[in-house]
Amino acid sequence: MYLFVSIILSLILAYVLFIFGPYGAVIGIGIVLGCLFRGLYLLHDIHRKITKLVPDHDKVKEVYENYLQEREKTLS
Repeated sequence: MYLFVSIILSLILAYVLFIFGPYGAVIGIGIVLGCLFRGLYLLHDIHRKITKLVPDHDKVKEVYENYLQEREKTLS
């Protein structure tokens, strides 16, 4: 239902912008680009918050530390 309402409102907005001619096209492109940039900003913000919650798992560092520990055991 929400999708249908969104489609109807978008059609009405497109019709109103079409009446304004080239100025309507500029306003419409501004609205679309503004929504896209806002979406990208929100995705970046979500990514930044998730990476703070999940610690980095550095497999190379872990293997190197295991190698050093085994090497110390064999030398001792």
